[in-house]
Amino acid sequence: MTTPSATNHACPCGSEITLGQCCLPLIQGKKKASTAEALLRSRYTAFVRGDTDYILSTHHTRTKSDVNREGIEEWSKKSEWLGLQILEQEAGTEKDEQGKIAFHVQYKVEGKLNDHRELSLFEKENGEWRFLDAQAAHPGTLVRAEPKIGRNDPCKCGSGKKFKKCCGAHSPG
Repeated sequence: MTTPSATNHACPCGSEITLGQCCLPLIQGKKKASTAEALLRSRYTAFVRGDTDYILSTHHTRTKSDVNREGIEEWSKKSEWLGLQILEQEAGTEKDEQGKIAFHVQYKVEGKLNDHRELSLFEKENGEWRFLDAQAAHPGTLVRAEPKIGRNDPCKCGSGKKFKKCCGAHSPG
């Protein structure tokens, strides 16, 4: 995936909406992530774009001292990011204070394909979602408290739309 700069290109996070309507307003500080997923997607997009300042600014202060700016910049800029796939999530809604998201990212460095699976932990700090910590993820890491909603299932909000066209559209705002 190339580094998109135009706001009318598809967002790298895989939301199927434009960068300008999805992650860019978060990265530019014009909006705040309303969910842990929105923050995860915007952080992935920041890695794709090389926006290290955003990655650092969305890190929780309790674990921010563990962050290596140079390492993030190098990984971000030397990688060809090939896509984000969210595997599982637990909590992380607007009403929650914490959330967990297991995801899979593929990227290339010097032509070599890499798979990165992670279980990211998010926590609100002063009312805003922040990345707290991560651990290696393996299939089956999270156990849902509720049944999974399929993309073509009716949205649980009661709008009458399919989940993928409503709350599952991954809009950060």
